[in-house]
Amino acid sequence: MNIRPATLADVSGIMKLIAEVVPVMNAAGNFQWDSTYPNAAVFEKDIKLERLWVADAEGDIAGVSAITTEQEPEYAEVGWDINEIAIVTHRLAVSTRYQGQGVAAKLMQQAEEEALKRGIKNLRVDTNVANAATQRLFPKLGYVFAGEIGLGFRPGLRFYCYEKRLNTLL
Repeated sequence: MNIRPATLADVSGIMKLIAEVVPVMNAAGNFQWDSTYPNAAVFEKDIKLERLWVADAEGDIAGVSAITTEQEPEYAEVGWDINEIAIVTHRLAVSTRYQGQGVAAKLMQQAEEEALKRGIKNLRVDTNVANAATQRLFPKLGYVFAGEIGLGFRPGLRFYCYEKRLNTLL
């Protein structure tokens, strides 16, 4: 499996992955995503901004994540200084056909590599309170729970925030 920057040619495969995972998420009580978000336009924008990564399993899109420096204003509610540059992972998803194979961990490792390459010591991520899989994964990868927030663009939902600080000589 190869972690690489996504291209516009990947969008159909990414949307196939999203169509697989949203019903599973919703069935588990996680309504973070639905039929309107995330959509192709969101992923196309990520690609144009060179911040979308895919886990490529011999041409099959096994996973996806946006690796950005964009922080939600609500992150300040957990005590984070949102003016401090951080690598933030958004839109992390793994195809149901590849779950349990370490794909999400590899995508999160790519975020860490991007942080190191850019000289950034903070990694941040948020996840829906109903997403048990990420709540198990993030601490295993060294992320520390920071608190719970709501996000203005996803009204009625709650999210847990996690942060990892890299030990670098920055």
